[in-house]
Amino acid sequence: MPRDTVASLVAEADAPGGLALDEAARARMAGARATLAETARRRPVYGLTRGFGPLAEWAADPDTSRQGRHLLDHLTAGQGEFLPPRETRLMVWLRLRSMALGLSGADPLAWERLAEQWNAGFVPAVPEDGSLSASGDLLPLAHAAQAAAGHGTAWTHDGETWTTRASGEVLRDLRLSPVEWEARTALSFVNGTAAGLARTMVNHLELTALSTAVLRTTARIALLLGMSPEPFSDAVAQARGHSGHQHAARTIRHEIEAGDLMRSASRPLQEPYSVRCAPQVVGTVLDQLRLQESVLVTEATGCTDNPIVHDDDVVHGGNFHAAPVAMVSEQYASCVHQVAYLAERQLAQVLDPAFTGGLPPMLAWRPGENSGLAGVQMAATSLLAAIRQHAYPASCTTVPSNLGNQDHTPLALNSANAVSTMLDRAWLVVGSLCHAVVQLGHHLGAPAPDEMWHELCASIAPLTVDRPLSGEIRGVAAAVRHHSLTAPSPPHTMELPA
Repeated sequence: MPRDTVASLVAEADAPGGLALDEAARARMAGARATLAETARRRPVYGLTRGFGPLAEWAADPDTSRQGRHLLDHLTAGQGEFLPPRETRLMVWLRLRSMALGLSGADPLAWERLAEQWNAGFVPAVPEDGSLSASGDLLPLAHAAQAAAGHGTAWTHDGETWTTRASGEVLRDLRLSPVEWEARTALSFVNGTAAGLARTMVNHLELTALSTAVLRTTARIALLLGMSPEPFSDAVAQARGHSGHQHAARTIRHEIEAGDLMRSASRPLQEPYSVRCAPQVVGTVLDQLRLQESVLVTEATGCTDNPIVHDDDVVHGGNFHAAPVAMVSEQYASCVHQVAYLAERQLAQVLDPAFTGGLPPMLAWRPGENSGLAGVQMAATSLLAAIRQHAYPASCTTVPSNLGNQDHTPLALNSANAVSTMLDRAWLVVGSLCHAVVQLGHHLGAPAPDEMWHELCASIAPLTVDRPLSGEIRGVAAAVRHHSLTAPSPPHTMELPA
């Protein structure tokens, strides 16, 4: 069987319908639930016979339905903007996948009702702020659980835009029954690391696409200016040996070969680092994506719950601690910065006559009378500074909480939120660079046979007279992002290590 990847898991979650318990999964869940009930008759079980968090030494409400409602009610305290619907849908899918492993003691009937909602396209509206990611993403998942029970808010989609409505109304419109949460199933659902994990998995795909976009833009610059292809050679990449470097160099060479590079005798022996070292910089990011992918796939296919049912016993532990997800996001924050930094520096070079062989400064057609892309560069530099502000590791900002019960917290969702914001800004930096490269092509009168560059060159007029460009930059960023996310896989894919 092919190995799971982040892309394959997200694609599976993006597909409509399809969630169901097979007989083996139903038997596992029923067996675990029986073990949980038997154990609870003999000794304390967290969240079932005892309270939650720092109140674990206190007796639970004997009515498990009431205990489940109290759990969800006190955790429904999230704040901030809602997570995007796609990420929330992935989050619920990840929890259902984990609970079906049969290690949680969750109720199969509640699972099937939740799966029925998911299959029908029901999407809870979940605030992005409030999780410590230490006992799982408690608050975001509690909001999702409340929506599934007919309380709170859910997303609706009219074919073009997403809006929010009362979840009870959305369930009625879809002719779906609300989920009835009892203590153990509710605790199993909210204990997962799925909010931070879902956002990090989507960030993984975005960072991969961003990296590809910068490699393609590097190749376009080399083509337009007739640079030596030597820095992108297989000889250089093989000499060092990093697979990401080799992948990046092949991607650049593939673009150059498709565009038929005409070497210019006026180019210097060695180009600036922001161009010459693009395979090394972006290749390092690709290596990190490959290495961290194995962590994300392991997290997505394992059980992040407490307690777990194992060998006819109930075992208390801490699998809900999201340190693996947090550290992936913190690495991705550094990676986003490196790619955005490279793009911003390439933009600076493209606007410099010393780099372009004497083209007008700022690519202004009439320098002095017009200022060309000066304002665009200022905005890109500011965006890079904002990216750097978000790059500080969230796990270095933690504070003990919950009467000291959660005395070590990873803040994985906070990190994932920060990386998502960084990526939004990084796409605008790349959009700024691509706009400048289009203008470079206009100055040189160069054809653009590649589909993406042909589309950009056709849609962006030469900047012969200064005009407002903020909307154009957003449009270019969106177009480049779309092409980078939907382009067919190159002929040189990287595999996860066996």
